[in-house]
Amino acid sequence: MISMSEVRPGNGWRYLFRGVMVGDGHRPAGKPLCAAQDEAGVPPGVWKGRGLAAVGLTAGDVVTERQAELLLGEGRHPDADRIERELLAEGKSPARARRATVLGRPIEHNQSPRTDKAKERAPWLGFDLTFRPPPTAHIAWALGDYETRLVLELCQDIARDKTLAWLEESVAEIRWKGGGKHRARVKDGLIVAVFRHYESRAAESKPLLHDHAEVSIRARRPDDKGTWGNLSADSLMTHIVAADTLYILYFMEEVSARLGWAWEPREVTPGRRPVMEIAGIDQRLIGWQSTRRQQIEDAMSVLTAKYEEKQGHPPGERAGYALACQAADQTRPPKRKELLSLTELRERWRDSAIRAYGADVVDRLAERARAAAAAVWARVRPVVDVALAAVDVVAVVYVMRGAFKRHHLLAEARRHLAYVLRGRPHQPGLDEQIVQAVVDDYTRPVGRGRMMTADLRALYPRDTEDQAVLRPLTRKRSAPQYERARLAAGALATRVHAARRAERLSSRIRPRAVAVPAASRSHPRPFHSDREAVRVLEQETGVDTVEQTRRTLEVAATKLQDGIRERAVAHGPRPQSAPATAPPPHTPQPGNQHTPGRTTGGVA
Repeated sequence: MISMSEVRPGNGWRYLFRGVMVGDGHRPAGKPLCAAQDEAGVPPGVWKGRGLAAVGLTAGDVVTERQAELLLGEGRHPDADRIERELLAEGKSPARARRATVLGRPIEHNQSPRTDKAKERAPWLGFDLTFRPPPTAHIAWALGDYETRLVLELCQDIARDKTLAWLEESVAEIRWKGGGKHRARVKDGLIVAVFRHYESRAAESKPLLHDHAEVSIRARRPDDKGTWGNLSADSLMTHIVAADTLYILYFMEEVSARLGWAWEPREVTPGRRPVMEIAGIDQRLIGWQSTRRQQIEDAMSVLTAKYEEKQGHPPGERAGYALACQAADQTRPPKRKELLSLTELRERWRDSAIRAYGADVVDRLAERARAAAAAVWARVRPVVDVALAAVDVVAVVYVMRGAFKRHHLLAEARRHLAYVLRGRPHQPGLDEQIVQAVVDDYTRPVGRGRMMTADLRALYPRDTEDQAVLRPLTRKRSAPQYERARLAAGALATRVHAARRAERLSSRIRPRAVAVPAASRSHPRPFHSDREAVRVLEQETGVDTVEQTRRTLEVAATKLQDGIRERAVAHGPRPQSAPATAPPPHTPQPGNQHTPGRTTGGVA
């Protein structure tokens, strides 16, 4: 998953320098960054993003302490010291030389008394995006062999970089003018410093492979001057859930492609949204690894009970997220001061898991994951049906939120792909195709700000008594919200299957009969010529069938004419009979006329 927090001057900046950059450890004042990282056993940070070329950096370069201090701490050019020295040598004043190294507006502007609401505003320096794979990936990374560890770290790198690329291409916006009225895509891209961590911050060390991506708020505007400004914070915060689902989708695909493992949903909390985990990993190891999660869940149960007592109903998705953040803050332990290398940590984790569950569970972890993957691929067919995906997405989002925007549909579409494909690769743009199908066919605008909701008349076009099936599910508080969403999605999927089955049955051709167009069934009309009859049969049955039927009829007509001529020659001409008052039995009666093209049997 991806969590997001802002980096501000003061405590936020000190936390970044003393904690994040040295693996969530404790960095004493005055100790160099490289020495602190070596002692903590974490790799140095690296630069990422397409916006690095604008400041003279290259992707993959090591993040130095001075570069991070200048760019992420002061909003200045990472090579500001050299630029300032050159300008001073040219005779510029110290103030002008310093101002020339500032990217965009100086952070001192917010402390100016001329700034509106200066006391209420604190400048943002960047965003801290934390990328954490699912718990079973931590377990396989910590307890697997050396090759498995390297592959999982590579999968983490690829999934993280692809998600950051999507954020800078499709989400990141830069704003200017008062109140950020003017917004546009960034000119170059984002500037990101990535720091890798190996363990959780709990007192008892547990494996937790995760990355901190520090995104600089500075970016260039899309103009010819190349001026600098600030990223729009609300754009990134709005799409953080969609980025989270995309990151998990990419990580699942990389693991399945490189290790041959499959994924299956695991229900963490009854009635809540399940999470995707590696199939075959012993569930007991999840409890061994996630002691921190258990602490949060214990505190969460207390906060949820207080919420229900006060509000009279269980918390929804937004309230549940707020309560989870509150529980995490209440149970946050102090940082561990003992620093160990990754090799020492892996040995300690392996010994702990073997003592708890035995060597067989730990040693056969990869073997059981491969066997479980074979069973998953044999049981689950990784095929995406866009129509079924659209009704599933719109039902879940409508029940969960009522009114929604496009990014809500995009996040749910990516969850649907993760559940259906189970780690198999998805076609690029398929998530957007599902969202566009939902917007075009099953939504209608409501309110302001590009809000929309489910169009019940489109979901139930003919059965008026079923148009409100989804509405009672949104108001029924006895069942959890996600459970009601799945019920609604199942009802719509059943309706789509029934409609498709009825369509297949109606289009199936009966044996020894030819299908007739719908217009001919309701308003039959005679054929005015044999050519027209042949043309209609060609449209309905195909050229080969028509040609064979035509030859059969010609042979039968030839034999009939030969028989008539032979009887005429043998018996002579038949005498004409007098008109009868009643027609013979074979003569058609008025009101019971024979309609050409319609018979009780055979070929029409």
